[in-house]
Amino acid sequence: MNTERRAPLDRRRVAATALELLNEVGLDGLTLRAIAKELDVKAPALYWHFKDKQALLDEMATEMFRRMVAGTSLDPADTWQERLLKSNRGLRRALLGYRDGAKVFSGSRFTGIEHAEQMEENLRLFTAAGFDLRQAVRATVTTYSYTLGFVTEEQGVQPLPDERREGYDVNERARLMSDFPLSAAAGAEIFANYDEHFEEGLALVIAGIETRYGAG
Repeated sequence: MNTERRAPLDRRRVAATALELLNEVGLDGLTLRAIAKELDVKAPALYWHFKDKQALLDEMATEMFRRMVAGTSLDPADTWQERLLKSNRGLRRALLGYRDGAKVFSGSRFTGIEHAEQMEENLRLFTAAGFDLRQAVRATVTTYSYTLGFVTEEQGVQPLPDERREGYDVNERARLMSDFPLSAAAGAEIFANYDEHFEEGLALVIAGIETRYGAG
């Protein structure tokens, strides 16, 4: 007789299993039925915790955030520029850990208030640096949106860091677009060197915030 006890089926366990499965099947292949099979339960058992797939994505995004901030602490000595660099680099790194990570995160609603502590600290730092609340929100949300958009496009080409989708060969693209030399040469700036391009783009956004709001 098998006396092994299963871990209780709760929202966090389901979300953790879904994140593991995500790297195998991607967002399109992630279904409640597939997750139930992985957990060795019947699919209706999951509907007790999640009314639909979006509710599950919300919990997955929340779990991704929990993992991203676990064991990290904000440095109160950061300048606002340093805080934006650190937080958006950390966000990108976290999203790249999952196939379609940016798609899961984008538009999802956190199921708890774990993010409030970090948000409060960020807004406190910005307002202490001379931003009013509206400017502080705009600065943080704009850089956050930049990172989400960048990683969404990045993962469209490289679903995981060691993968590259068929059809995104830069040299082949240049050959096909040889009648349009500038557009052909732009391929290397669009579909390669993502680390370098992310850093340059983030620096551009931060420079724009400095210029717009006069906070340096």
